[in-house]
Amino acid sequence: MSSSPTLLTRPELIDLHPSPGDVCAAVGQGLARQPRQLPPWLLYDQQGSRLFEAICQQPEYHLTRLEKCLLQRHGSHIGHCCTEHSAAAPVTVVEFGAGGAHKVTPLLHALQPAAYVALDISATHVHTACIGLQALHPQVPMVAICCDYEQLPALPDHPLLAGQRLGFFPGSSLGNCSRAGAVALLRHMATLLGPGSLLLLGMDQPWSIPAMEAAYDDAAGVSARFARNLLLRLNRDLGANFQPRHFAYQARWDASEQRIEMALVSQREQVVSIPPLETVVHWASGERLITEHSHKWGPEDVRNLARQAGWRAVGRWCDTQDRFSLHLMEHGSLSQC
Repeated sequence: MSSSPTLLTRPELIDLHPSPGDVCAAVGQGLARQPRQLPPWLLYDQQGSRLFEAICQQPEYHLTRLEKCLLQRHGSHIGHCCTEHSAAAPVTVVEFGAGGAHKVTPLLHALQPAAYVALDISATHVHTACIGLQALHPQVPMVAICCDYEQLPALPDHPLLAGQRLGFFPGSSLGNCSRAGAVALLRHMATLLGPGSLLLLGMDQPWSIPAMEAAYDDAAGVSARFARNLLLRLNRDLGANFQPRHFAYQARWDASEQRIEMALVSQREQVVSIPPLETVVHWASGERLITEHSHKWGPEDVRNLARQAGWRAVGRWCDTQDRFSLHLMEHGSLSQC
């Protein structure tokens, strides 16, 4: 009888979470904008991360199911393409915004990577996810890094980050950015991952407007609780006095920008104090606080954005209705798989 692989030690957590000063600065800058808008990473405290996991289970939210299905169905082919375009095998998989790390298993099976590195803004959530994932893949060394990867100047100097890297950016999170912001983020990822790196990107595409709006405003109200949790976080972390019941949640399609815009809408005139900012914020009835955007770009849009950032297409996989696609890219390569 063959013995099972020995379970590796508990995955390490490297905590590079933004400081309270960074949180305060982000809130101050966001509330000074017109319309007011806060960076999406503020949504993902421990409770926010749990609520987002619940959103992914809602019947209206098709993105997660489609992406998981594509990864399971095409994992072997994706792994083959990665191997074909790797200067050195095996690669290290670096997942941006890993959350509960529910999608990466088909890649780990297909690639048998040198290591898996999970980046996420919620320390407890990402560390717990890596501990569970390690039990499923005892042969793959793992490390969790709590950080805002968009502001990270470089990945930590760590033994598991040696060698060639495959970035994994699932969940259509690139859609949180404007077009210019998406190009900037893709360039930043190339810098973090290093020369000759690969990137597997998941992208939701435009389709039925009612279905897209429902995906971000589910009947059970989980998306609304997720958005209002942002106000609870600001109350807890900054001593603010937001009254979440006085804000209604809204998710609507903006055809001119090709995106779903999610916002909390003030239901009355109100004043909110935020002590670290040494100010009060006046809200008019109907005034909106944008919590995030989700742009929907077609395949050619994604290729153009990637090309501007120095990435070249290697392969693409999509569902039968072409609603969601996975894009494999190599930095600086013109080759195709």
